Amino acid sequence: MGRKQLVMIGNGMAGVRTIEEILKLAPDAFQITIFGDEPHPNYNRIKLSNVLQGDTTVNDIIMNTWEWYQENNIELFTGEAIVRIDTEAKQVISNQGRVVSYDDLIIATGSSSFILPIPGADKVGVTGFRDIHDCETMIKVARDYKKAAVIGGGLLGLEAARGLLNLGMEVDVIHLMPHLMERQLDPTASIMLKEELEAQGMNFLMEKQTAEIQGDERVTGLRFVDGSEIEADLVVMAVGIKPNVQIAKDSGIYVNRGIVVDDFMQTSVAHVHAVGECAEHREVIYGLVAPLYEQGKVLAANLCGVETKPYEGSIVGTGLKVSGVDLFSAGEIDDDPKTKSIKVHNEFDGVYKKIVIRDNRVSGIVLYGDTKDSSRLFRMLLKKEDVSGMTSVSILESGCCGVGSDSNDVATMAADEIVCGCNGVTKGTVVEAIQAKGLTTVDEVGSCTNAGRSCGRCKSLISDILAHTLGEKYDVAAKKTALCGCTTISRDEVVAEIKEKGLSTVKEVMNVLGWKQEEGCSKCRPALNYYLGMILQDQYTDDRDSRLVNEKMHANIQKNGTYSVIPRMYGGVTTAKDLMKIAEVAEKYDVPLVKLTGGQRIGLYGINKDDLPAVWEELGMPSGYAYGKTLRTVKTCVGAKFCRFGTQDSMGLGIDLEKKFERLDTPHKVKMGVSACPRNCAESGIKDFGIVGIDGGWELYVAGNGGTDLRAGDLFATVKTKEEVIELIGAFLQYYREHANYLERTSTWVERVGLDHVREVLANEETRKALNERLDKTLKKYQEPWAEVLENQDLQQKYYQKHEIPVLV
Repeated sequence: MGRKQLVMIGNGMAGVRTIEEILKLAPDAFQITIFGDEPHPNYNRIKLSNVLQGDTTVNDIIMNTWEWYQENNIELFTGEAIVRIDTEAKQVISNQGRVVSYDDLIIATGSSSFILPIPGADKVGVTGFRDIHDCETMIKVARDYKKAAVIGGGLLGLEAARGLLNLGMEVDVIHLMPHLMERQLDPTASIMLKEELEAQGMNFLMEKQTAEIQGDERVTGLRFVDGSEIEADLVVMAVGIKPNVQIAKDSGIYVNRGIVVDDFMQTSVAHVHAVGECAEHREVIYGLVAPLYEQGKVLAANLCGVETKPYEGSIVGTGLKVSGVDLFSAGEIDDDPKTKSIKVHNEFDGVYKKIVIRDNRVSGIVLYGDTKDSSRLFRMLLKKEDVSGMTSVSILESGCCGVGSDSNDVATMAADEIVCGCNGVTKGTVVEAIQAKGLTTVDEVGSCTNAGRSCGRCKSLISDILAHTLGEKYDVAAKKTALCGCTTISRDEVVAEIKEKGLSTVKEVMNVLGWKQEEGCSKCRPALNYYLGMILQDQYTDDRDSRLVNEKMHANIQKNGTYSVIPRMYGGVTTAKDLMKIAEVAEKYDVPLVKLTGGQRIGLYGINKDDLPAVWEELGMPSGYAYGKTLRTVKTCVGAKFCRFGTQDSMGLGIDLEKKFERLDTPHKVKMGVSACPRNCAESGIKDFGIVGIDGGWELYVAGNGGTDLRAGDLFATVKTKEEVIELIGAFLQYYREHANYLERTSTWVERVGLDHVREVLANEETRKALNERLDKTLKKYQEPWAEVLENQDLQQKYYQKHEIPVLV
């Protein structure tokens, strides 16, 4: 008997998960064909906000690669929409005239952003937030415009607003109701969230109803029903979703708000099924991924002829993380005369917990700031556990706010307790997979069980279960994450293998360690190049082609394909002679923009690639490395030499630091600031290394960050001399270089390993000495990169001649 023809309209998360389940149950039962409107393979829509917020890239959120479709013999047509279903002939017809027959058809067309039907909604600059195209639109607009308005204060709207803030826009959030996320949060949690987001820069217009989007062709502002107005260059509609049902409706399939399905996801027409956000089950349309995956599992079993329980609907829990704010909500959130609530509100730590009890059972959960109890409480809610014999302390047993003890141990979790809410994976399933299949990493558990593959917030819990199940065999630090998709080996394992086997080139590492992709990828190649340089110190020959594009070119590529040139100005100090040189070059090459940078330097923006060597030669100044994973700048105030408040020579120390550590490869960019007194004019408190002059010495702060994840530096030490400052920073830098993951800032590294640990290591004088010796050995190998290019015709020809170098973005 030949394979049955299975066609799926839609290539999103719910549909492809259904296909994955089918492949598990009956891999040879169907010849599968998928049509997707978008030009991408299946990607993780939940993480679009991470892309918008700049935390990850589109490539990183791809869940099923092109190779996955090929390996499973799935015929995939992307960028091709189905325009008609002939349910009599059992055929689908695409907008390109393609006709494909089916034995069974799955409609998984998902949903679209609901665009408010108000005047002006069709203007340029109005968008939803639903797919990669919407994301790209917002990123593009943010390059040229500054004012954004997000209509909708729900989960999606707030994530969009956070992303737009990260893109440098001023953001107004307009919400019809008096409280944000009113379906998930009670007023107390909502107010806490609003205050936190206001502190991050969002402006809220509550209880506002938009009447009109203003502007001619392009949006210029909003007018509200109360007559007030605001300016806006971009309007993001985040007021809900609209199931994509038109193709079903046009084909005679019964549609209410969504495509109506029974408990086995069968539509009103035989052999036509629907799953996901387009499906309406018992008058409910789900928008969260967990119930959609439950639907997919039932549909897959039904199609494969495997006995299965019917889908009877879902109780959903909502998790949200906006720039560090953890939230969880499920079930009832409001009180009524028949409910009793346990509430804990710790204003000092910004934690709020509310457990709603009805008929001695948990009926609702609101967690703000601390959500580690969410799985346990959600399980109690789903199982309708009787809590009449429990105290409020035992219900809130995580120990928050002084209540109870910290017993959130995976050992106490029941086997049926949910670990991954998005995918409905229990602790028992994870443990069984670990034991039966010899899994040792979080990624392996994800591949086998799907746990952690959606929002990813459960990965730390999966790691804890791995550690508990494997005992001493599990090394948390080493086995949490593979270096990239080209290998299953972690960062620490790669470093150990390089040392043990004496590997000396990127190619050799990939060959010897069995890389899946022969040439590696944009994640692993720069990382391997860095690790080799860090381990082999002065012996390693840098693999320039393995570097990220800006480092390869020694200049920052701009959005129009031109480059910026930012020469070094040690400690932010320059001379009249250097200023004249910069002015002459800017005039001669008609540089479109000359601008002071945040690092106290002067940037020349808009220089053509083939002009770079000539510009560098005429400047005659060293590279400022404004593009590199290395020391960028040392910002200084004028210090005791000129300032009447200054207590120390900040400029002198800043220049010494910059000259000492310039060009050093580090896991991520490193910035320093030196202030001559606690007034802190050089913003030392938010630098990787911040030095503050005090009477009789210096304070050294570490791991500060002034970027997306703002973090104040921690006071690491107080010393008397600048030599002690340089020695401590050298040891700290080298220890960071040797132990951090590639692309891990000092702030996140210190958060991960603990400041006390670093302080304890560097307290040993011999250790500091050894670290500084390795650092000094490394520093000897570097050449000034611009001068190196000027002396090397091959480099000029390979990288800076227009017709020979493809522009990589």
